[in-house]
Amino acid sequence: MTSPVTHLSRLARWGVTLARRRALVGIEEDPNAPSQLRRLVKLARWATFTSKNGTRDYGEAFRAIGPAAIKLGQSLATRPDLVGEEAAENLLSLQDSLPPVPFGEIKASIEASFDQPIETLFAEIDPVPVGAASIAQVHKGITTDGHTVAIKVLRPGIREKFARDIQTYEWAAAHVEEMGGEAARLRPRLTIANFKRWTNSELDLRREAASASELAEEMSGVGGYRIPAIDWDRTNGRVLTVEWVDGVKISKRDELIARGHDLNALAEKLVISFLTQAISAGFFHADMHQGNLFVEDDGTIVAIDFGIMGRIDRRARQWLAEILYGLTTGNYKRVAEIHFEAQYVPSYHSVGEFATALRAVGEPMRGKPVKELSVGQMLDGLFAITRDFDMQTQPHLLLLQKTMVMVEGIATQLNPDINMWDTAAPYVRSWIRDELGPEAAVADRIKEDTETLLRLPGLIRRLEEKFPPKGGAPEPPPLPDIKLMTDRSERRGRSWFGYLLAIAVGAGAVWGGMSMGWIG
Repeated sequence: MTSPVTHLSRLARWGVTLARRRALVGIEEDPNAPSQLRRLVKLARWATFTSKNGTRDYGEAFRAIGPAAIKLGQSLATRPDLVGEEAAENLLSLQDSLPPVPFGEIKASIEASFDQPIETLFAEIDPVPVGAASIAQVHKGITTDGHTVAIKVLRPGIREKFARDIQTYEWAAAHVEEMGGEAARLRPRLTIANFKRWTNSELDLRREAASASELAEEMSGVGGYRIPAIDWDRTNGRVLTVEWVDGVKISKRDELIARGHDLNALAEKLVISFLTQAISAGFFHADMHQGNLFVEDDGTIVAIDFGIMGRIDRRARQWLAEILYGLTTGNYKRVAEIHFEAQYVPSYHSVGEFATALRAVGEPMRGKPVKELSVGQMLDGLFAITRDFDMQTQPHLLLLQKTMVMVEGIATQLNPDINMWDTAAPYVRSWIRDELGPEAAVADRIKEDTETLLRLPGLIRRLEEKFPPKGGAPEPPPLPDIKLMTDRSERRGRSWFGYLLAIAVGAGAVWGGMSMGWIG
């Protein structure tokens, strides 16, 4: 078990890096942040001789800390309620790129993972990578049977480094959540638990291959959108081999126009394919940034990189569809009712008051193209509502929201006049009619009643054990048992933890200053 001193030492080094780039000023100025935390980050800023004024470069701060922090920063970009609107927007642009690992190490890693010479797998591999990210890098190659492929290889030692850093994230999140108030409502421990789950999936490339295969099956009936084929014979936990994609990056607008593509059609196709994944399949590509989408000559959109995937169960998808449709049609009362049915909002609040609050956010959006809307202001309004109505954070919906913002950004770049709500409404209306209409309701009732009869013995046992009913959010994963330094059984009082951590950050700042030649 990692000792508290080790955790404090890591946090001190990271705190210095964040403070120097003013990435902690937002916490210092946030009245909802725990007072202990605000005092701590203020001390970190003073210790690094940094003023409040100036550019707050959150992305560069996380990049400077290292690979795990880059991934954490991308995860926190989905949590403007936790890190603030400015930080979330800056982190969305965080580029996941690092200097490449020398090809000799990559070659050795491939051979060790397959336990055979690389020549038996690939006839040719370009030693210069086409991309080098925090977890893996990608090389273009040709298999021994003549297929051109992309070869994704984990960075050597990356699994061990992530495991060490995530332990400290868990430890810090547990102590922050223990401060109570807003910190407890935002559930930072659950945020880190989801981050750990996502990164563990990304660090096993067989899981990414399986996600790509599953999504390909789900989207097989959707025209104009596809997933590259997996070469399973050349894929394992550390190496992923997929079909090479010849296409134009969707971000290259001028080149798309030069090749005769209909940008309006591409924008609509992108939105509908995302809705099909999220609402119809309940399994969606959650990293749909511009670098992961290509357009082939026939207009087909090809997605790559399936390390981060989102999943929503059927009941939650029904609620989601009704929420989206209610917002597009202005039926705020129904949207409010769904939040109460899903147990997102505690029952002691008023449905009518919540509906009025939603109207205040929703009405300014309706009927306008995206270019006339501020997504930041909209999200800020929604998060203010969740705070006012004691709504606990729903991480599964935040991942969906982050992806929706990405899709909206790309669609707007392709067609500045697109209206996301108007584009989504026909699809959502059709899905609701098919899934929630009379015929579907009767079919579902027959199926559910039959399944209930078959489950009756188990249901009785669950009732006897007083198994609690589930709400609209999936059951949280088990969180690690963190031994808190603030535990009264271990120490008397709580305030000393803040002072000890402050001393560690200060010491780290002085050490950092000495190493940079600023002190001594």
